[in-house]
Amino acid sequence: MPIDPEFPRNHQVFGRHNHADGKHYHFVWGPGSPSDASSSGEVRAAYAARNEELVPVGVHGTMVAVDWDSCIADGACIQACPVSVFQWYRTENDVPAVDMVNATSYGNGSTGKEERLDSTDKSDPIREHECIWCMACVTVCPPKAVKVDQSNLEFHQRETFQQQ
Repeated sequence: MPIDPEFPRNHQVFGRHNHADGKHYHFVWGPGSPSDASSSGEVRAAYAARNEELVPVGVHGTMVAVDWDSCIADGACIQACPVSVFQWYRTENDVPAVDMVNATSYGNGSTGKEERLDSTDKSDPIREHECIWCMACVTVCPPKAVKVDQSNLEFHQRETFQQQ
């Protein structure tokens, strides 16, 4: 199932994933819902191999957003992005996806399509602030789990203001 195009209106912020530079971050929106990832045998098997529960984890990012419940860890978005907005989150923080809700990342994870640890990994828009709005990631994502929308900046700013 594709990312909800109206996720900032239909979801609430329940986390903030910080960049270690101290000035950049993206919000985590939920509630999540079981989707493409939970219906993939490869993804279910990878979670089972890690003894992790496959639970809804929501949308990471606002202007560049990835629905982690729809993401099947294909890596096409990572490969297509000319400015390396994305990384495999587990190559930097090898923890369950639910633990990334209020995490801090340096942005030094792997950015190669084939460098994911396994199918539990998710494409993380850790450098959302560097997006050049080319939409390459959106066009190549098999489950349509990525949304890029500059107009979502208003939601990012509103949430930032509310958290201060």
